[in-house]
Amino acid sequence: MSSQLSPPRQLRLGLFVQPLGHHVGGWRATGDLGSPTDIAWLTRIARKAEDAKFDLFFVGDALATSVHRLPSTMARLEPLTLLAALAVSTRHIGLAATASTTFSDPFTLARAFSSLDHISRGRIAWNVVTSYSTDVARNFSREDMPDHATRYARAREFLEVAFKLWNGWRDGAVVADRASGRYFDDDKIQPINHHGEHFSVQGPLNISRSPQGRPVIIEAGSSADGQTLAAQTAEVVFTASASLEEGRAFYRSQKQAVAAAGRDPKAVLILPGVMPIVGRSREEARETWRQLNALVDIDNGLDQFSARFGLDLRAYPLDGPVPPVPDGEGNQSRIKLLTDLAARDGLTLRELAAVAAGSRGHRVVVGCAGDIADDFQQWLEADAADGFNVMPAIMPEQLDLFIELVIPELQRRGLFRTAYPFATLRENLGLPAAT
Repeated sequence: MSSQLSPPRQLRLGLFVQPLGHHVGGWRATGDLGSPTDIAWLTRIARKAEDAKFDLFFVGDALATSVHRLPSTMARLEPLTLLAALAVSTRHIGLAATASTTFSDPFTLARAFSSLDHISRGRIAWNVVTSYSTDVARNFSREDMPDHATRYARAREFLEVAFKLWNGWRDGAVVADRASGRYFDDDKIQPINHHGEHFSVQGPLNISRSPQGRPVIIEAGSSADGQTLAAQTAEVVFTASASLEEGRAFYRSQKQAVAAAGRDPKAVLILPGVMPIVGRSREEARETWRQLNALVDIDNGLDQFSARFGLDLRAYPLDGPVPPVPDGEGNQSRIKLLTDLAARDGLTLRELAAVAAGSRGHRVVVGCAGDIADDFQQWLEADAADGFNVMPAIMPEQLDLFIELVIPELQRRGLFRTAYPFATLRENLGLPAAT
């Protein structure tokens, strides 16, 4: 009698797209400088990701800007408009856009995302966020932002209304019976008549049920309110775990919260952000990382670093060792990650500040294809992640190397698909049908 091993669990991979790269100095290192507003360039990136079988092309957003923002986030296309263009230029990859519940209307966003789901034939995801910047408030005729609790209460009701609107049209509502002259089944199209603290919406939505029923819902947030909302409503959760231990703790906590909310934990995917620095050899990858960090504005890095450590690091010699950090100051898990890195690699304060600023607080994995694949496999098998939101430091060079070297290694190990098995994003992610 022979035993048959079950196939390994496979990774879900999103591509977090910033045309100028995720590293703060990435735009200075590329030989093919893109533009955040060049649709031809963005379309090429989306098709590359689709050819590599990524699950998601993900677009972030913010509703305010200033000359002090990073070049990659200061000016960019409105995400839903961008996704409409990409939907007709791609066939298989999922397309995810960020949209805020703080200064939007549920009817408008529900209609827009349903339209995108029709245009893409079922490949749309909505990254649900709440706005928090006073600059954003002032772009919407307010002097200040609603407090944290109010923003999340509004977000919760916003999603409740959106779900009701999407479910107001049932499958089979469009009959189109020429013989009887009956185009709609009126019993399958219902108003929602919602009356709540923040919204009063009659419905129904003026667009038929989309191929997925509703878009895949993505959320991120480390606060208690953010994790609770994600447990109740999200299907994909983005996070920024800095170490394997932190990743496992967040994964376990979020899955337990999903179960406590009465949902199946397997129906919610956890995708930490990661910045892979890929080389054809370890030495090449380390040299790329060294060159990138040499391009960082050290003053900016020290400001970020001081805030994280809870002490003014400008009082210490830049080319001296990293000073000891007082107990109880700052983000302990992130501080430990950075101080351990400094001790292991013998980094000076200047070098460590460059690393911290360059990665903007996200986890960085530096190495050859085997190193990156080993790391991803470890996180998957340790239940620290269901996959990753990949953040290329230099665009398109680091994306190209990831596709050329890392994707085939993951496929060789059976950890990543070689073809899209289904038509919709929801199916390709292994998520249940929308109800």
